[in-house]
Amino acid sequence: MKTKQALIEAAKTIREKAYVPYSRFQVGAALQTVSGNIYTGCNIENAAYPVTCCAERVAIFQAIANGEKSFTEMAVVADTERPVPPCGSCRQVMSEFFPSDMLIHLTNLKEDVKTVKMEELLPFSFQPSDLEQEV
Repeated sequence: MKTKQALIEAAKTIREKAYVPYSRFQVGAALQTVSGNIYTGCNIENAAYPVTCCAERVAIFQAIANGEKSFTEMAVVADTERPVPPCGSCRQVMSEFFPSDMLIHLTNLKEDVKTVKMEELLPFSFQPSDLEQEV
């Protein structure tokens, strides 16, 4: 398993590949799986803003597309004053795939780090079990 710092460095590296011609706001994410693999993602913008995809979701979708479904921790980095928090859409996707006690390291280029558990990012989240109906 990689260390927290290794995840942060992987997120910083992929951040440089972000496609952000509109906002110029580069974000990188690195996700570690139970098997020890690391999947990275950067944000990819589009002139039609709703179809833009955030770094966190790119990393998660890459892992899922490669057959990975169990995760241990994630790092997210951006050039911000405070450790960068994920947007609401990312939090919802993260809550579906991450255990509630999974650690997420939020950071910035100044290396300020705030580590939180998934349940702290999105308390009382909507879950797949909420779709189950009694008949």
